[in-house]
Amino acid sequence: MGRYTGPACKICRRLGMKLFLKGDRCYMAKCAIEQGKAAPGQHGARRSKLSDYGTQLREKQRLRKMFGMQEAQFRVFFERAQRARGVTGEKLLQSLELRLDNLVYRLGFAPSRRAARQMVNHGHIAVNGHKTSIASRVLKSGDKVQVRDQEQARAYAGKFMDNAEARGLVKWLALDKGNFEGAVLHVPSREEIAPEVSEQLIVELYSK
Repeated sequence: MGRYTGPACKICRRLGMKLFLKGDRCYMAKCAIEQGKAAPGQHGARRSKLSDYGTQLREKQRLRKMFGMQEAQFRVFFERAQRARGVTGEKLLQSLELRLDNLVYRLGFAPSRRAARQMVNHGHIAVNGHKTSIASRVLKSGDKVQVRDQEQARAYAGKFMDNAEARGLVKWLALDKGNFEGAVLHVPSREEIAPEVSEQLIVELYSK
């Protein structure tokens, strides 16, 4: 299946959760979830009880859509988390949070993960001083992310940093606004990770 190019708000309505796919719009009153709009479709307003499998699948879809990943790529991240030492669900969330496109979004250089991924793909981001175009690259503690010294890229990032800072920067990142640079202070713990999903349900789904 190809990449979804339809309305982003429809995904949030279908999954019943704000996934922050539309940047600043997601923090406004016009957000579909804030307005309490029903799921899309003729029978969207009906409440249907999910089976155990349906509940697990919905949690997986929420996390996958939140980070804008295809199923095959998401599964690769899960399998890496399975092989790593520690709790599989927590390792999965940590690796997703440390993806380069997510860090660009978290630091406020872009209004959404989709926009952040585009910035990386177009070569506007450097990691530890080196240009990179791999949005799925997983960073580690001590790595630095910077918007390259290009007028257009920095003008774009400058429009969103203030809003992101006003909403609050996560504690495991540091931001130097003057140099358009951020750093990973440490690998986030489960308590510091934002997605409001039950990762254990995802582990159970893939373990069947």
